Amino acid sequence: MVPRYTRPVMAAIWSPENRYRIWFEIEALACEAMAEYGAIPAEAAKTIREKGDAAMAAFSQADLDRIDEIEAETRHDVIAFLTWLAEKVGPDSRFVHLGMTSSDVLDTCLSVQMVQATDLLLQDVDAVLAALKRRAFEHKYTLTIGRSHAIHAEPTSFGLKIAGHYAEFARNRERLVRAREEIAVCAISGAVGTYAHIDPRVEDYVAKKLGLKPEDVSTQVIPRDRHAAYFCALAVIASGIERLATEVRHLQRSEVREAEEFFHKGQKGSSAMPHKRNPVLSENLTGLARLVRSHVIPALENVALWHERDISHSSVERNICPDGTIGLDFALMRLAGMMEKLVVYPDQMQANIESLGGVVHSGEVLLALARAGILREDAYRIVQRNAMETWTKLGHKDGKTFRENLAADPEVAGRVPAEVLDAAMDSNAHLGKIDHTFTRVFGEAGPARS
Repeated sequence: MVPRYTRPVMAAIWSPENRYRIWFEIEALACEAMAEYGAIPAEAAKTIREKGDAAMAAFSQADLDRIDEIEAETRHDVIAFLTWLAEKVGPDSRFVHLGMTSSDVLDTCLSVQMVQATDLLLQDVDAVLAALKRRAFEHKYTLTIGRSHAIHAEPTSFGLKIAGHYAEFARNRERLVRAREEIAVCAISGAVGTYAHIDPRVEDYVAKKLGLKPEDVSTQVIPRDRHAAYFCALAVIASGIERLATEVRHLQRSEVREAEEFFHKGQKGSSAMPHKRNPVLSENLTGLARLVRSHVIPALENVALWHERDISHSSVERNICPDGTIGLDFALMRLAGMMEKLVVYPDQMQANIESLGGVVHSGEVLLALARAGILREDAYRIVQRNAMETWTKLGHKDGKTFRENLAADPEVAGRVPAEVLDAAMDSNAHLGKIDHTFTRVFGEAGPARS
């Protein structure tokens, strides 16, 4: 991912320095395990640990350059690292990587990195959830218009809209936890996964120390269905980001203007039009979500490796693992900040509710007529007729409100009391059950309406 959309804390997980530290840790732990049951001398394992730890603590650009120099000759990244490590450790390095294959190191390291990245992503999701919860309770009783097909439907609560996104991200957090569990596996099983040259106790030991669990059947590589499921989880989260970003983009439209992204002092919206205040953050989030989702297909295609192992997945994962997690990390933190500072315009929301002359209350009026004894089909016809009369003459000098048209309708007058019609057009009626939903989503209803 380009630096513009990269947070250093996530980039560090995918840095060569972190990768080599994990590689050494896997090798050192394997040596310690083998020393425990006498496969190698305990003093050798101690030397490998001490000299290796010192080398990793002092790791610098010169070490990176040396490993790259060796790889340029060997054309093998793991061998290049092991050669460099041997230069640091000395003769006892002959016990390093004993009975292991490159995938034991590469796949286990990738699992560690993905777990590290996921732990950071979980923190990001928590930041989004915190922002959404605060704004949901803040606007629990803020009336706004609900829309279906992008057309005014019935009044709702802006807090309720946000609560829906909160519930989605709560589900996304659960998906991410499950994805982390599925990817947190270790494989130290040797060539073609038979343990012919390494004791399974080594795998158990390394897995426990790294906070992983042994892969059931590694076949020399960890099966890539795990990775595919992981990227599917990231993609679903990205879609949740885009759904919320799309809502903000719509609400910020000039014709709507119910909410907008915070506009910083000194910020410029357009190089040509000084008045512009564009939804740049939510548009950016939409684009990042597309990138994260694009990694799903390559991850799925990585599942079908040949026989016990090939490396067709390697070049894919060297791209999608850093880019997918870096991109989602940036997007989640940008979303949390955007929602924390989102500017909301309750007066404009109320004005939009009233902008169609009251027709948004047609559903409640339909129920009122039915309760008054009018057959539902007849009531629908009456309500629709008056709603269309209001709609088509909005802004005309002879146009009337929905309430006025209903009062003048002979099929309504005298059959439905005025106070019943008034109650049917009270937007606050749509807030009556909101405590039920808030309690279900947040575990609490919050303070009562003042």
